[in-house]
Amino acid sequence: MDIKLKPFDFAQAATRAGMPQVAQRVRESAQAAGLSSTDATSRADGVGFSQAMSQALRSVSQAQNEASRLQREVSLDNPTVSIEQTMLSMQKSQIGFQAALQVRNRLVQAYSDIMNMQV
Repeated sequence: MDIKLKPFDFAQAATRAGMPQVAQRVRESAQAAGLSSTDATSRADGVGFSQAMSQALRSVSQAQNEASRLQREVSLDNPTVSIEQTMLSMQKSQIGFQAALQVRNRLVQAYSDIMNMQV
């Protein structure tokens, strides 16, 4: 049985997940390396995937830090920060965290499946 996998386009997935900054960084790093965004995330040596994951995690961390900052500003009654802006930032950071958690769970499950295969 011959299984063929099509390359995963991380930039496109990040765009669909509402993370355009991550998608743009993936595209920029791919262009700098002279690759398409699909090639950058599916190279055999794994460097492209690890870079993409690092960038995605950094983006999630930045979103969480921004949400925390906005929460602090609202609690201090800063008139320049609205509650709507704060709630939106909190939701974005929560969605980003949940997406990262799901990716981690899928990777762990894939690793477990591979380790349980009989050769």
